[in-house]
Amino acid sequence: MDAVVFDMDGTLIESHTVVPAAYRAAILDGGGPELSDAEIIARYPLGPPSVLITHLLRRPATDQDLARYHAHLAALAGQVTVYAGVAELLGDVGGRAPIGLFTGASHRAAEILLDRVGLLRHFRVVVGGDEVSRPKPEPDGIELACRRLGVAPARAAYVGDSPLDLRAARRSGALAVAAGWGHQYDPREAADRIAGHPRELLSLIG
Repeated sequence: MDAVVFDMDGTLIESHTVVPAAYRAAILDGGGPELSDAEIIARYPLGPPSVLITHLLRRPATDQDLARYHAHLAALAGQVTVYAGVAELLGDVGGRAPIGLFTGASHRAAEILLDRVGLLRHFRVVVGGDEVSRPKPEPDGIELACRRLGVAPARAAYVGDSPLDLRAARRSGALAVAAGWGHQYDPREAADRIAGHPRELLSLIG
């Protein structure tokens, strides 16, 4: 592989309580209903924050709505944790090949969370879901990350925990690597490689 592109939530960091809480607060600020974590998480596949907030508020999301969401996220980001072994993995991979990131979160949200946990410095490229027209499982984000890294998707690996991550990887032509430690990992979803722990990725990717 000439490059490795990672998903973020559920692959590098555990933020499953922080992100819904930030959305919930932003929705309330915008005059919307109080929602449960499950109700918010179920709508993640809709796309980046602007799309999700528009859906939940039942009106177009404004710049102020997005600013509120990112402010709440920044305030809660101290509760985010990094999966064991991930920091060491990124250091090792970065010594061999360029590293990129594609997440369904917005570019700003990715920078907030990765910076807070000390991982942002590892990435040459960060692509948010708000930078592409189609969300996962479409391959647009992986393809954009690879273009910015200067490699063909067929010469890259995409590492993610969810079925949508793996489908997007396969559609892009990248090596689909399942992060088996992630909270959305489903062993029924086809993957080219499966890692049960971050330390296994180096031998799987080569």
